[in-house]
Amino acid sequence: MDFKQLAYFVRVAELGSFTRASTALDIAQPALSRQVRLLEVELRQTLLMRNGRGVTLTEAGKVLLEHSRGVLHQMERLREELSRVQGSLAGRVAIGLPPTLSKILTVPITREFKASMPDATLSISEGLSKTMLDSLLSGRLDIALLYNALPSPDIDLLPLVEEELMLVQRLGDADAGKPVKLRDIGKHALIIPSRPNALRMHVETELINIGVQPKIAMEVDGVGAILDLVADGAGKAILSSNAVTTAAHPKRYSTRPIIDPGLRPKLFIAINSRRPATGTQQAMLQLLEKVAREILGDS
Repeated sequence: MDFKQLAYFVRVAELGSFTRASTALDIAQPALSRQVRLLEVELRQTLLMRNGRGVTLTEAGKVLLEHSRGVLHQMERLREELSRVQGSLAGRVAIGLPPTLSKILTVPITREFKASMPDATLSISEGLSKTMLDSLLSGRLDIALLYNALPSPDIDLLPLVEEELMLVQRLGDADAGKPVKLRDIGKHALIIPSRPNALRMHVETELINIGVQPKIAMEVDGVGAILDLVADGAGKAILSSNAVTTAAHPKRYSTRPIIDPGLRPKLFIAINSRRPATGTQQAMLQLLEKVAREILGDS
């Protein structure tokens, strides 16, 4: 069985389209189709059902996809281990970051990565905790930063920090900088991400635990858009101070600490416990922990 054909098949299956896969792999679509077809002929199985919208997996295709990821991962691990014998870390590592942290962590992480692992390739993507958890389980991500992750036999979690959330309002609003009690948050019209955003779920859970119903003025997915609406007077937001300080115009806002109690969601580094980490991934794990603690503060 040709490993390149396996890799092509996995990419087509994950993207659900020969067109998208050919672009991602930088290979002509007819050549890609031919390679996947040769794999089907060798296995004597139809792996993909072609239709006008793309492709879907047959039952045989689903079985092959599950096993192919593991096989390709082990091949990548072997390449990396051989590179390590030669004194270098190589291969590809994919990490996922929450949108609220991506802006402040991407540049320092990339800088450190290039300095310590010049022969390796780094992929960074943004996503909600639920989406990134699914990507960890499927093998699309190697490492992710997740808020309020729950213990699971499939995921190993390393506690990183607790981030303090603040009430964010436009500059000039009353009580700027003055602490606000958690029970009084229900009095404020909030602009907040839609479920299942982890920070949204944390805010709602903590409020409901003390018998307070949040007042949702608007559901908006995107920190930049939320802050623009706050500056326009559409409502207030609950975000970390990092989200405000890295905004395009941070001086348009004031923040108020939330007390009695505070809102402090826990941030974890997560990896797939079912997949042995390569040397490059282990080095990336240590690098990510170091950079995140330096920038976000130790828990």
